[in-house]
This record gives sequence, structure tokens and C-alpha cells, in this order.
Amino acid sequence: MSSRFASGKWAISECDRCGFRYKLKELHPLTIKTKNTNILVCPTCWEPDQPQLQLGMYPVYDPQALRNPRRDNSYYQSGLNVNDNPSEGSRQIYWGWNPVGLSDPLGLSGLVNTLIANGSVGTVTIQTT
Repeated sequence: MSSRFASGKWAISECDRCGFRYKLKELHPLTIKTKNTNILVCPTCWEPDQPQLQLGMYPVYDPQALRNPRRDNSYYQSGLNVNDNPSEGSRQIYWGWNPVGLSDPLGLSGLVNTLIANGSVGTVTIQTT
């Protein structure tokens, strides 16, 4: 039984992306978002389907909120000193980007500014003529 198409054993074709000539068997189909684009590219131009383009195609259940949240009690638990009295606790280190200086826009009481830096340089003598 014969086939409708020739074998293409010696067929030459051009890459649809770069235009160089290759054997037809060496060209690969290009797939974008799980769909065949009917574009044949050479092994150099071929790239696998990008998984980030498939976002939204499949349902994702990723909840962010907590049910029945509780307040943080670790401040007094981890901030006990030798006499079991509350000290500065676990929040004596200020986290975040660019934490230089303590700004208090809300006017909260009890905030201690531990970010004060003191420095000194020796004496400098300048002579002019």
C-alpha cells in the first residue's frame, strides 16, 4: 500500500524563523500555549513550550487568608530576661528594607529607637598657604 505523501528523504526546507536551509526531517514544529502553530523551525531556533504562558489554563487553589487568626504572644514569651521580667523581646531587631531611623507616623507609645548610630573621626589638620 502506498502513502499519499513522498518520503521526503531528500527534501530540503527553510526554517520559518531564521531562513537557513535544512533537511525537512530536521525541522521541528513550534508549539505555543499547547497549540501547534504550523511553524517549522530548525534545532537552533526551536524552544520548548513556555510553562508561564499556561497560567490561567488550569484551576489553582491557593488560599492566602487564615481562618480564626490569633494575635502574636511571642513578644512577651521570647522577651523575658533573667528575672522573668519582659525585656525588649523578639522585636528588638527591626526587619524590612531601609530600616534606618525610627519613624513613628502613627504616634505609638513605647517604641524605642535602637537604630541610632554614633561615630567619630579623629582630628583633622588643614594647612593652607
